[in-house]
Amino acid sequence: MAEEAREPWVVGVSGASGTPFAAAVVRALLAAGEAVDLVVSRASRLTLLDETGISFRDAHWREDLATWLARGADGTPDAYAPELSGVRYWPAGDLAAGPSSGSYPVRGMLIVPASTACVAGVALGLSKDLLQRAASVTLKERRPLVVAVRETPLNGQTLRHLVTLDDAGAVVLPASPGFYAGARHIQELVDFVAGRALDAVGVPHDLYRRWEGRLGSGAPAAERPGGASGTGGGSGAGADGDGRGA
Repeated sequence: MAEEAREPWVVGVSGASGTPFAAAVVRALLAAGEAVDLVVSRASRLTLLDETGISFRDAHWREDLATWLARGADGTPDAYAPELSGVRYWPAGDLAAGPSSGSYPVRGMLIVPASTACVAGVALGLSKDLLQRAASVTLKERRPLVVAVRETPLNGQTLRHLVTLDDAGAVVLPASPGFYAGARHIQELVDFVAGRALDAVGVPHDLYRRWEGRLGSGAPAAERPGGASGTGGGSGAGADGDGRGA
């Protein structure tokens, strides 16, 4: 890809639990042929070390990122073989980095996962590190911003910050997996959230099974209403609705 034609997505990783969500988003963006500018906050390095045992070091970021992205959500090493040629890494303390300026060409930004501290900083315009500054730039330039908040429960102050971000044009996307896609594995739950984040910015992917307007489509074939055919015929609650509550 020619340097002058490069228009990446900025992916910011904050200190919230949920580093597998970030890995899934980066992998999917790269698989879709998109360029990625990566910002990993200092707090997120502690979370990454705690959740995966992986140290993320500025001087060895490519090696550490390859190890991280290759890891499955269940901890399986070398579950993936991502190609990292489309990734550019910016240290979180580098406030002179490309994404700190509105004149630096990017398509938008995804913060995955977003901690409540990160949410507050972006909502208040603090720009205390590159992640927050890049998010503020994304908002002021009217580019897409997805904030995948990962915390529970949420207090009133955080809810107000999220409303502020929504009012500013950001997409508030809680890291809440849906189960209608028929997930059988932790990776599928992670991929559902990553897929919804990519949906929000219009990047194509095949991370999860989409709703088809047919009840039971996420269940194994033998358990679907109507049996293996899934057509709704036959006897029982799937056929006549006797077993369906109000």
